[in-house]
Amino acid sequence: MTEVDWIGSVGVSFILIAYILNISGKLHHKNLFFILFNLIGASLACAASILMEYLPFIILEGVWAFVSLISLLKYKKQH
Repeated sequence: MTEVDWIGSVGVSFILIAYILNISGKLHHKNLFFILFNLIGASLACAASILMEYLPFIILEGVWAFVSLISLLKYKKQH
């Protein structure tokens, strides 16, 4: 695997872990760890997509990271 593959794989793993923990009831979507896993995961996946120059996933992961950042800011405002 290339460095780009590793970056993308780690990012996608973070997103999937957050999703699996959420649907299994172990991590609520307003939990800080859920928000951070999504933010970090989407950011890494977006970075890998940029390095691969694959625009559809740059948009997808960029929006995902942005929404996660907004969630983090809301979380910090409430706590």
